[in-house]
Amino acid sequence: MSSGHIDVCATPPTERPAGPLARWSAARRRERSTRDEDFSAFVAATAPRLRRTAYLMCRDWHLAQDLTQITFVKMYASWGRIRHAANLDAYSRRVLMNAVFDQRSRRSDTEVVCADLPERPQPVATTDLHVALMSALATLPIRDQAIVVLRHWEDQSVATVARILGISASAVKMRDARALGRIRTLLGDDFTGS
Repeated sequence: MSSGHIDVCATPPTERPAGPLARWSAARRRERSTRDEDFSAFVAATAPRLRRTAYLMCRDWHLAQDLTQITFVKMYASWGRIRHAANLDAYSRRVLMNAVFDQRSRRSDTEVVCADLPERPQPVATTDLHVALMSALATLPIRDQAIVVLRHWEDQSVATVARILGISASAVKMRDARALGRIRTLLGDDFTGS
């Protein structure tokens, strides 16, 4: 080897132990992989519930899907900080409700409301109740809709709804009672859903 020739038959030198930068980089990759797996599992577990809640708030499946995706994007951006939070479900509801409120405040006034709907086949009796309830819910202010959906559809406690919406428990109770009264008035005393 002293003559400057390279011995191609020689065995390669053994790998040196990785330096601190390489070890740090590998640890970061493992941590990111674990974090992404945790987030993927969270999304798989909560996406249907969040999408249903968003639908009840906006009555449009496509917009509900968009709002759910916005929720997950915002949560992923801070996942490293929040993933060990005590209640990720409540946190995700809060982020979703904020997205709904933001969307409602940004909604364009270019939408045209028609007095007459196009002809449709006669709905089945069970859908009459659904349509009536959704129409009554749509007449409520957005925050009252959120309270009714969280309290009665998702069966959340008053304290949880107050925490999600950032208002007091007494405000939740008052607005919930007022909203349910409005819905009862709209549906009538003898409404049976059939």
